[in-house]
Amino acid sequence: MRDENCIFCKIAAGEIPSSTLYEDDMFRVILDLGPANAGHALILPKEHFKDVTELDEAYAAKILPLAAKIGTAQRKALGADGFNVVQNNGTAAGQTVFHFHAHVIPRYDTDAPMIAWEPGKYADGEMEQTAEKIRKEM
Repeated sequence: MRDENCIFCKIAAGEIPSSTLYEDDMFRVILDLGPANAGHALILPKEHFKDVTELDEAYAAKILPLAAKIGTAQRKALGADGFNVVQNNGTAAGQTVFHFHAHVIPRYDTDAPMIAWEPGKYADGEMEQTAEKIRKEM
């Protein structure tokens, strides 16, 4: 199913031009217009899913192998030292287009850290309480 108002649905369908790296019956992989590094790719399902919580299992099963294929090609073609696979869900997590997509970003040893946080600590007993709350919702 497509969302006629979704720009990523239109790009995935080929209605809006893009620099396509890969395409099959389920996905179109394009170069991001606002890249973190040259070669930054977006994996776009051709069906509309708001985020990972709506993603169909058939699509989900293919995302990581496809990201690995793209990242391997980035390493070979661009001399990248590694790559990030990034996927955001919800505004608080940085999602700005509400069509599931995964970023595959070529990375170099000289790059500044892109995804970092200060490790926190749990108070006594807090870790197990937190785990229990999450387990109840699964």
